[in-house]
Parts: sequence; structure tokens; C-alpha cells
Amino acid sequence: MAMSDVYFLVGLASEAHCLLTWKKMPKVENVPNITIHNATTHPHVTYIRWKVHGDWVTQVNYYDSMKAVISSSNHEATALVIGCTTGTTNVKQKMKEIRNVIKDAKTRKGGILPQRRAECDQTVFCIRKGVKAFSFCRRKNLLLTGGMDRIIRAWNPYLPGKPTGMLRSHMAPVIYIHIASEDNKIFSVSIDSTFKIWDLEMYSCLFTASSKASGIKGELTACLYLPGPQVLCVATNTMALLHLRLRPSPEPHLVLSHQEPVLCCRYNPAFRHVVSCSEASMVKIWDFETGRQVSEFIEAHGQAGITCLTFDSSGRRLITGGRDGCLKIWSYNNGHCLHTLKQDEKQSELCDCTYMEVNQKKYIIAVGWDRRINVYFDALHNFHHFWKPQPHWKDDLNHGHKEDVLCVVQCPPFLLATSSYDGEIIIWNVISGHVYCKLNTPGPSHVLDHKESPDLSVSCLAFLKTRAAKLDASSASLIANGPGGSVTFWRLFSGAGICAHFTPSRERAQVSSIAVTEGDALVYLADQQGFVRVYDIKDYGLWGSELQPPKNVTFWRAHVSTVTSLELIDKENILLSSSLDRTVRLWTRDGAYIGTFGQSNPWDIFIPASWSHPRIPSEILTDPQSMPTHTALQEDAPSRLRAGQEEQDDVLEKTWAEPEKASELSSPEQFIPEVEKKEDINQWPEFSYGRELPAQIKPCVKTPEPGWPRVYQALRCHEVTCTSALGEKPDLSVINSEVLNVHFLMQEGEGSGATQDSWSDGSSFV
Repeated sequence: MAMSDVYFLVGLASEAHCLLTWKKMPKVENVPNITIHNATTHPHVTYIRWKVHGDWVTQVNYYDSMKAVISSSNHEATALVIGCTTGTTNVKQKMKEIRNVIKDAKTRKGGILPQRRAECDQTVFCIRKGVKAFSFCRRKNLLLTGGMDRIIRAWNPYLPGKPTGMLRSHMAPVIYIHIASEDNKIFSVSIDSTFKIWDLEMYSCLFTASSKASGIKGELTACLYLPGPQVLCVATNTMALLHLRLRPSPEPHLVLSHQEPVLCCRYNPAFRHVVSCSEASMVKIWDFETGRQVSEFIEAHGQAGITCLTFDSSGRRLITGGRDGCLKIWSYNNGHCLHTLKQDEKQSELCDCTYMEVNQKKYIIAVGWDRRINVYFDALHNFHHFWKPQPHWKDDLNHGHKEDVLCVVQCPPFLLATSSYDGEIIIWNVISGHVYCKLNTPGPSHVLDHKESPDLSVSCLAFLKTRAAKLDASSASLIANGPGGSVTFWRLFSGAGICAHFTPSRERAQVSSIAVTEGDALVYLADQQGFVRVYDIKDYGLWGSELQPPKNVTFWRAHVSTVTSLELIDKENILLSSSLDRTVRLWTRDGAYIGTFGQSNPWDIFIPASWSHPRIPSEILTDPQSMPTHTALQEDAPSRLRAGQEEQDDVLEKTWAEPEKASELSSPEQFIPEVEKKEDINQWPEFSYGRELPAQIKPCVKTPEPGWPRVYQALRCHEVTCTSALGEKPDLSVINSEVLNVHFLMQEGEGSGATQDSWSDGSSFV
């Protein structure tokens, strides 16, 4: 409102007559205009002016369902007021108001002085730091307020004393709120252009999007949610429409590790546990060897999602970082928060963290939207709950990142690498705090229009530690993702530069996670479509620049959405992955599916027969991008599978023969439930139509039992003389025949679990 402490209300007794009169008013840009002074003097207009707030009015709405006006301001004592429009219905109070008006009325240009409502005509909410935005839902009898203190409060509109709930997650003042009762959602926007979606019943944050993620630029001036098309209209320098795409409810047979997107996960070798963290600020601890859940603790960072985690050198303490800008150190055994690490100034979202030892001193390093390298000294003798970071490095202040820092990785003993939203990579000397070198990621070659501003962000880094430790000047020592789904190998020493640059996916899916084996022999690249690609880099980039990409060993689809974490457990030859599809999974290094954490049937990591069936998660089998006819699979097939049609036919025969064999040799009651077997058989034909079947969708079938034969057996048939009639002596001349020998050997093999080498020479292979 364009006023400091009052608001206007205009009631039209005869709308048609007023509009007809106002249509004749002077036109500005061919539109009739009428001043508020002329409107109030019209005989068919009732003009009311109430004195309500002690500060500027920030929002005012009329709700016909309750015949009342709700207005808000930054004045704490009158932060929000629900009041009637035409005054009190109490006769005594009405007469008192009339006498006061006659006594104190003073005519001025524009009308009489504003009056104050009677206390019985309005409900006043006193809220700390006032209210900038509110939303009312008659259906839910719910009132929401938000303001400078960044807290969204839920109220019963008839009980102003205390809020019924509080939603804490925004990092800046809230300027827009909307209740979508039909979807059970709450939409909120803060002044830093952060958009959040909340669950109306649980008051939990379901989704967070920043202005950069949505591509919105400029100062936010207005918002409006349209329930029909489910669109949030945002006005800045331009108009933007954010479409709400609701995720379908999960099918009952799908296995989920979390109920919300999983943002990070790590393996703890000290306890042989896997720790995963979700957008709902939940931490779950899983048994690595069986997949069972060990424990969990909720609201680790309040309502803010957990974006990164790491362990201390002993593995006994867990360190998490969240969207609330805080690092927290947890006791691994009981989930007790030991310390909270945060900055003095405004808290900005953390994107990554790592634990590092330098000269027998231990540090926790965190990066995020504040664009600084925050170093916390891990002092066990410091018993204060809140820790502050060490003073920033001079090079960080003067020559550091100019945009949000997205990733940090270390390479002992002294190298640290960070990357930012604008594509800049900085290599730091941790001992001195100086910049060792800067790398600028090349832009995507497919962008031809110079007016287009592509996403240059680098969110994944991985050191090739065996090469970096030798300070090899000619070889590539760092791998980074880049724009357009590209991957870059960087040379760091004696003149930093690019050794290789290629795009793993023909669809240019952004690489979202990178993992390298010990010894830097293989690199695993995961992308936003859920694919994991394995490349042989043992000799790649060792002697200078490479013009061709490295050899693609294999690839498969691990998830149906973005892979958020990828970690190689080399001692076990296991790959750990997590995704926004709310699952955390284990794979062998060659892509055999072990299981999803949270599934009902536990696995034994040492017994392949206990691994999941079917050999590919069902949601991946049925997803359109997993079909052999999809371009992602047709064009990304490894060259070794394209070499000859005979080799492809061979792969197909082995791939699809093994599931049939396993189902024949096993008992439905003991090995595969009948329902699962039917579902599995129905799904295989979807893949068998394509002749070019890449290795990543090949079901990794394991031998069900060590003693079972690996191939089908065919026995030679021999005629046996008919059994003699009753009372006659049977003909025993066939006792020495070969068929009985085979029969006896078969029984012996079944009883002792003999392998195929124990069968008689009379058998032949199919």
C-alpha cells in the first residue's frame, strides 16, 4: 500500500452507475482515470478509512468467506489485523463512535480523519519483526504469516495468542506465501529468490529451488500462484513461469531408502556402515554387509536439507553440512550433536565439506554460497558447543572465487581443489593458503548463439592421486565435470592446462558424480539420467594431450534420476551410489546389482546367491530411457560390442539363456517366489527385441548354488526291455547297460552336489 498507517475501502452501491460515470472521466493513454478524491465524493460510493497499523501496510486482502479484511505491516504490535469492513454491530459501541465522530470530526481535502476500529471489531496479532506476507485458507481454517525473521508461522485465525506451528528453513525474509489446499502444499518465496514447497499436514519442506537453479535473474518484485495450471508466476526484470511437476506416488513394490531425495551418502570402513542423508534433514545408518537399517536421527539440521557429509580420521564422528549454513559434528554411536560449526556473519548454504590432516593437525574444510574456504580447526580439547572458522586466507579474500563454491576435494599432503558456479577451478596450497593455479573450464561447443549464457558450473572434482603425488608435469592429475555433460582432464604442474576434453553421453547429460579406483586405473562417471560409465584411464593422459576419449569398459543404468553420490569401496570391489530417486544402492565394480538399502530381504555381501532378484531394479527395467531403442543406449554402447554381429549374438545368447537356466534349476519355493519369477519373465522380452544390446542392461546372473551344473545336460537314450509279467523272473541282462550307470551317477551327483565334471562320459552338452 502507498500509505504508512491507514488503508482505504471503497464500496459500490450501484456498480453499473459508477462504471458508466467513471467511463467519461479524462483518459490517460486511452484509459479512463479517476482519482480517489473524485471516487469518494460519488453519491453511490461508501468510503471508509480505518486507522489500523503503526507502520507501512505490506499486504491487504478482502475475504468474502469471512466478510473481513486482513492486513499486515512491519509494526510488531499490529503485525497482522483481521477486521470488519463496515464497523461494529454493537449498538452501544456504535452510538459512542457516532458521538466521537461528531465531536472530533474535521473536514479535510480527501475526507475526515481516519478512525480506529473498536476492539470487538478486529483481531490483532503481535508478531516479532512484523509481517511482510500472509495467506489465509478458509477450508483449512489456517492463517500463515512470514516476515523479516524468516520464520513462517501457522495460526488459528481466532486465536492470536500463540502460533500452532513454525516453519524454519528460509535464509532471507519471506515475501510471499500461498496455501494450495487442493494439493496440500504451501508455497513460499524469500527475498533472495529462494522458492520452497512445504507439506501442509506435516509442515516439512518438500522442495527448495534457488534463483540460479530456476534461471531467474533480477530483483524479485511480485509472485502469484495459479492453482489451475499449477504455475508460480514470478516478476523480476522479466516475467517467469515456474511449472510445478508433481512426482507420482511410488508403486507399492518399489524399494525406497528414504522418503525424500537422497543428497549424499558415504561408507564408513571403521564400522562397516553406510550413512545416507536426505532433503528432509534425516540421517540413516545402514549395515553394509546386509543392507539392514541400524539407526536414524531426524531433523539433524532442523528443516534444512543435508547437502554433504564426511567422517573424521578415526571414523567415530560424523560431520554433516546443510542448507542452513552450519556444519555439525555428531557422535556416531547415539546421534548426539557434539559441536555446531558456523560463521559469524550471515549463514549461507553449504555445498561440500572434507576432513584433512596437515602436519599432524586436523581440519574440517567447508565451501558453499558464501564463496569462501572456511577452515575449522578440529581441537578435541575445545569443549564449546559452537566453533568459529579460522581467519580466511589472504589469497581467498583477494583472489578467491567470485561465485558460489560447489565442490572441494583434497590430495594429501598439501593440495586442495575447489570449483565454483562460474566454471573456475582453483588449486590451493593448504599449508601456505596460497593459490597454486587457476583453471577456467571451456564452454560448451554446441552453444552457437553468443547471447545465450550456458551453465558453466563445475560441481564434481577428483584427483588422480598417484600422479599428483609425483608432481608429474606432463600427465593429467585432476578430473572435473563441465557444461554440456563434458568431462575435462587437467594437467596441474609446470604449466596447467587441458589434457583431454570429451562428452561421455551423446545426450549431453550433466555428469553429477566422479569416483576413481585406487591406483587410478578406472574412473566411474555418473550423470543426471542415472547412468554410470566406466573408463580405462590407466595410461590415459600420461604423456600429454589426448585427442580421443578413453576406452569405455562398460556402462549401466543405476538409478532413474540424478546420481548424487558415487563411492568406490576398493577392498570389497563394491560401488556405492545414491540418487534423487530416494534410493541408495550397492553394485559390484562391473555393474552387478547387489541390492537397495531398505529392501525387505537382506543380502549377504559375501554370498552372491543372496543378491537381489531380478538382477536389475524393476523401475529401471520399465523406464523409457532404459529401453534398447533409446538413443542413450544405442549410441553409448561400447565399441567392443559393435565390433561384429557374431559377438553381439553371443552376448545375447548368454544374457538371456542364463535367467531361464536359473529358473529351471531352482525350486520356486526355495529360490525365486512364483510371483517374482512371472514379473521377471514378463520384463525380459522388452529388451530382447533390440539386436544391439549394450552391456549395462545385461542382467548379471550369479550361480545360485556352488554345486549346481553350469550348463544343460543331455543324456543318451537306450531302450530297456519291458518288465516281465507278474510272477515271472525279471530280465536282469540290462544291469550293465550304460543308461543305468548314468542314472546312478545322477543320483550320486544330486546327493553330493557334484559339479558338471562329475557327470559320466555318456552325457553331452547342448
